[in-house]
Amino acid sequence: MTRKLFGTDGVRGTANTYPMTVEMAVSLGAAVGRYFRNEHNGVHRVVIGKDTRLSGYMFENALTAGLTSTGMNVLLLGPVPTPAVGLLTPSMRADLGIMISASHNPAADNGIKFFGPDGFKLSDTVEAEIEALVESGVAPAQPHNIGRAKRIDDGRFRYQERVKSTLPTGLRLDGIKVVIDCANGAAYRTAPEVLWELGADVVAMGDEPNGVNINADCGSTKPQKAAQMVRETGADVGICLDGDADRIILIDETGAVVDGDQIMALLAARWAEEDRLKGGALVATVMSNLGLERFMTSKGLRLERTNVGDRYVVETMRAKGYNLGGEQSGHIVMTDFATTGDGLMAGLQFLSEMVRTGRQASELTRSFAPVPQLLKNVRYGAGVLPLEDARVQAVIRDAEEKLIGKGRLLIRKSGTEPLIRVMAECEDDVLLTTVVDGIVAEVEAVA
Repeated sequence: MTRKLFGTDGVRGTANTYPMTVEMAVSLGAAVGRYFRNEHNGVHRVVIGKDTRLSGYMFENALTAGLTSTGMNVLLLGPVPTPAVGLLTPSMRADLGIMISASHNPAADNGIKFFGPDGFKLSDTVEAEIEALVESGVAPAQPHNIGRAKRIDDGRFRYQERVKSTLPTGLRLDGIKVVIDCANGAAYRTAPEVLWELGADVVAMGDEPNGVNINADCGSTKPQKAAQMVRETGADVGICLDGDADRIILIDETGAVVDGDQIMALLAARWAEEDRLKGGALVATVMSNLGLERFMTSKGLRLERTNVGDRYVVETMRAKGYNLGGEQSGHIVMTDFATTGDGLMAGLQFLSEMVRTGRQASELTRSFAPVPQLLKNVRYGAGVLPLEDARVQAVIRDAEEKLIGKGRLLIRKSGTEPLIRVMAECEDDVLLTTVVDGIVAEVEAVA
């Protein structure tokens, strides 16, 4: 079954523009309500979290209307990280979890992510079935079966305790100064509080959301200000989250920015030493650096690649029994602890290694030498299909031929934004720049 509404991570777009309209949110709420209400008899619950976007209020109310119209009882968590929804859905014995967030996207965008009763994101098949219900429409519940809505005030505190419980008992962060950039997003209270409770000296930034400043020149996609703050305050490490706090980018004590590949390499090696890395494998996407793959091989371990999207990483982990995976962009998935990427949890695991080893962040984030990698994004207009253009296809074929035996090329359409992502890896810097810029120029010409 094909999907029209759902991308790689739920439904996403500009607020008040299809598909992110109030009308669609009501229809989606009714469709998922009907779908999951059919699963069993008895009380039916759905938990809803959101980030700090202004449009979150609108979509929260619209989803609630659609869900209650089909008899679902709605539990509203307010602003919480996405992984909190994955945690609290099974904990509260809910049939469904929903996160209202466009993750790292600008404030004008928003999105709707769905979690099943097990706390994991829905499969492509289930999403296609829900789309079919949206198209066909669903019958509302009888008046006496309409659901209720209730606000849950302690959801983030439950999540915070769960995050802290992933560290060894008694471990403290005394003496470690941490810059935490919350991206003016969902973790603006959660992350600084957890770090402070564990004893860290906390320098918080991006912790004053106003509805329109989420991810604005801050967070995991814009870590430059946090890097400057690390240098200015003499911090030991910086942690940058994104708008819904399911991804992390680290900054070492020198101000150098560290991506998810290095975090995964550190954790994989450590877990393997402790015989905790199930299957001797790490799951990552096709975007992860070739250097990470070589590092895993040197340790007698394996790197298994998936399509881009943390949901595909998790699906492979669950299917093959692995417990560590993630993305270069900073989604770090540890299924021993969580059902989806968790930036704060991954940050605590890194801080735990700093405490255990007594080593500086810069020492722990240099597990391998990355193969030079260049990624550029090209935005395209509505109705344009750049990758189907003959000129674009020709320049891609030419680039692939030039890289044979020297590197690799990955061209893909973003599942969350109207972007063509052009990525290449090659140890010849001149060739790397030439092939990427050539493709970008051709895509721009038709976009």
